[in-house]
Amino acid sequence: MTPLSEQLAKLSAQAKKAEDDFAKTKKENHEKMVDLRERLRTDATRSVEKLKKDMNSAGAGISSDVSALQAKVSADGAKLAANVKRWKKNLDVKLAENWADELEWEASMAIDYAISAIEQANLATIDAAIARQEAIGAKNG
Repeated sequence: MTPLSEQLAKLSAQAKKAEDDFAKTKKENHEKMVDLRERLRTDATRSVEKLKKDMNSAGAGISSDVSALQAKVSADGAKLAANVKRWKKNLDVKLAENWADELEWEASMAIDYAISAIEQANLATIDAAIARQEAIGAKNG
């Protein structure tokens, strides 16, 4: 073989080896890609199933949370209504006490006025008696 044909044969062998290596690598990469795709599909399926399960349990949790919140709101409403009823009763009691205090004060004032009127009447009676005696004395005297 001539040096040129040897070089061509060598280059041809190298090209064949490169082509074989490329085909082998391509096949291996294809197999790796198929395996990777299957793993990703399996992982994605598991993730979706887990998400569905989590959402279902979250839905149950949310439902129980909503029920708990409704029960708390209902209890708080009942407590507030009881407090309002108690506050209203206390206010009614306070108003009644204030009304009684006012009437007692008015009665006390009326009694003081009556006592003052009686004292003024006693004074007027004494003044009248003294005036009568002075009139009798002046007449007799």
